[in-house]
Amino acid sequence: MSPEGHILIVDDDAEIRRLAGKFLREHGHKVTAAQDAREMREAMAAGTVDLVILDIMLPGVSGLDLCRDLRRSSNVPIIMLTARGSDVDRIVGLELGADDYLAKPFNPRELLARIHAVLRRMQPQGTDTGAGAASGGRLAFSGWTLDTRRRELTNPGGAIVDLSTGEYDLLLTFLEHPQRVLTRDQLMDAAKNRIATGFDRAIDIQVSRLRRKLDSSGGPEMVKTVRGTGYFFVPEVARS
Repeated sequence: MSPEGHILIVDDDAEIRRLAGKFLREHGHKVTAAQDAREMREAMAAGTVDLVILDIMLPGVSGLDLCRDLRRSSNVPIIMLTARGSDVDRIVGLELGADDYLAKPFNPRELLARIHAVLRRMQPQGTDTGAGAASGGRLAFSGWTLDTRRRELTNPGGAIVDLSTGEYDLLLTFLEHPQRVLTRDQLMDAAKNRIATGFDRAIDIQVSRLRRKLDSSGGPEMVKTVRGTGYFFVPEVARS
């Protein structure tokens, strides 16, 4: 995937669709616009979409419901548009699987920067520059395997577990620093190409989502909370 990806803007505000779409096209992106859930689903079915800009306040089916539906069937990156100061919407959006958020009204250049940051995290096979890739691209822990070339997480039963871009970045950071206490600031800094959101609970929400997926196999807890400090990844990690 190149940075100049196909962007789907889902917003019932025609002016936002027009202005954001015009700005993104001027910077090399293909853009499709949708005003509601029906048009979004039609656009998703019509061809490959690299990233979705999704407004929370939509008529009919809300952006949060659409985010939940997308995460059931797709790992396409999602940037939520929220009302300024609406922490509840941001928390819920991140918990449902959104990769980033932006408060309205926003500067188109900030939107573009966030899009590029998320798309860079969705690197194609063979371009990962992390420690795992340097030693073969596979990181194994407690029966699980993360293939950094394919960006695929496989559980002990051999099933692929879907990860959002944020969850992938966070897991890779833990695997590259196992059995070591990492502060929230360190986790935010270590996640590749991450734009600091200034939202204190963002990393806690990402950890909570990742922890639920890792604990789904019924094994011992892998990510422990170090109260007042950060998090500790328990298993040993083998690189191959």
